[in-house]
Amino acid sequence: MSETKNIPQHVAIIMDGNGRWAKQRGKERVEGHIEGVQRLRDAIKASARWGVRYLTVYAFSTENWGRPEAEVNAIMELFCKSVINESPELQKQGVRVKVMGDRAGFSEKVLSYIERIESETAAGERLTLILAFNYSSRSELTAAVRQIATEVAEGRLTTEQIDVQTVTDHLLSAGVPDPDLMIRTSGECRLSNFLLWQSAYTELYFTEVLWPDFTEEEFDRAIESYTHRDRRYGLVKK
Repeated sequence: MSETKNIPQHVAIIMDGNGRWAKQRGKERVEGHIEGVQRLRDAIKASARWGVRYLTVYAFSTENWGRPEAEVNAIMELFCKSVINESPELQKQGVRVKVMGDRAGFSEKVLSYIERIESETAAGERLTLILAFNYSSRSELTAAVRQIATEVAEGRLTTEQIDVQTVTDHLLSAGVPDPDLMIRTSGECRLSNFLLWQSAYTELYFTEVLWPDFTEEEFDRAIESYTHRDRRYGLVKK
């Protein structure tokens, strides 16, 4: 393990490749999602071991509603079961869970489990796990602009007061530092409407490994890659 002088405070992951993993093995797509839960356990464990403070994962995008109904229902059921199965261990590890996204599209059952996992893990201080669930970065930005416009119209804010921090403070991720490292599995090299504003200076790590095969060792490789990068934020290093 590298020296801890350059460890990312916030890691974001686009967990891609569950369906392809299942297809390669002649299994139903939901089997890939089930295996993906184990890899999320590994990522949480590795994050805590490295000293990462925030881990944000793209669990379900707004576009994912367009998948077959049976698959969507299976994902929602898997989430509810995972809350029951994982909550005790998350509490033991000091992991706080926050769910980020549009909750309007969820059933009452799913909403109750979202509230349950957030409540049961609220005391966690070692690592904050943020689940981007029914999340769209464009929708997030649109909502932020709409709220800012409302505040201007109501006289609570002037146009001269609007700056980068104003927008940041109106996002779903308000109060959370921007990701230092973004990992995407499965060989795809795009952000797919995930944390677009927050990732302005994020280091990107793309790997051919499918998410169900992304073990702790693979996570370590990503962190090791980050530790050797020189982040200049558009400046010239003296």
